[in-house]
Amino acid sequence: MKRVLVECRDLFFRGKIQEIIHSRGAEPVREEPYQLAVVELGRAGAEERIRVLVKRGIPVLAFGTHVDAAALRAARDAGAHAVPNSQLETELRALL
Repeated sequence: MKRVLVECRDLFFRGKIQEIIHSRGAEPVREEPYQLAVVELGRAGAEERIRVLVKRGIPVLAFGTHVDAAALRAARDAGAHAVPNSQLETELRALL
């Protein structure tokens, strides 16, 4: 079973993410080991967290508001697959 790290403060998105993960036969987790990370942008340290995960070989799906193009770009520059909130569900399903 694939284990997916979920780092998300927003309760709406966290619930949606967990539902998608479960529907694909995977398990949302908060501790290691995990094979994929889903990281919410907009919090302090998100870009550095992405860099650490990518350096360890963990694929990262980062998401955030479409109006914060700088945060999405920074996440991509850090090695994440970064998408606006509106694309989160589609991209997560594709990765699982």
